[in-house]
Amino acid sequence: MPQSLSKLYIHTVFHIKSTSVTIRNEDRGALYEYMGGILNHIGCLPIRINGVDDHVHLLCLLSRTVSTAKMMEEVKQRSSCWIKTIDPRYYRYFAWQNGYGAFSVSPSLVERVKKYIDNQEEHHRTTTFRDEYVAILKDHDVPFDEDYLWTD
Repeated sequence: MPQSLSKLYIHTVFHIKSTSVTIRNEDRGALYEYMGGILNHIGCLPIRINGVDDHVHLLCLLSRTVSTAKMMEEVKQRSSCWIKTIDPRYYRYFAWQNGYGAFSVSPSLVERVKKYIDNQEEHHRTTTFRDEYVAILKDHDVPFDEDYLWTD
């Protein structure tokens, strides 16, 4: 083929370390905006970014020249460096966990995933992150060992 074409929707989920301070509500909007800028910079198109105080959901179109692993490395490294500049409490005590979950999204389900990401605060009034993450893994038939899911 003379050119490479792709359209891959990716939903990622990532969490702070257990020793990290949580992300304050008043800082989340700026953090998500910064993450969107990182995605744009590496050629990925941010569609939705939202979360709560301890984790983030990100839906984007993955660039055909960037792997999921590279995208997540960039988002987590750069956002961690940035958040440490906005308040001393983050400088000493903020960190993302090493891992993440990444899931392909069918174009027919993009609107549903956008609504799910938009509804994070309401969703987590009744559901823990652990329950949510395990449910997502099961929904996508991702094999996992629960003994290793919750270590930093």
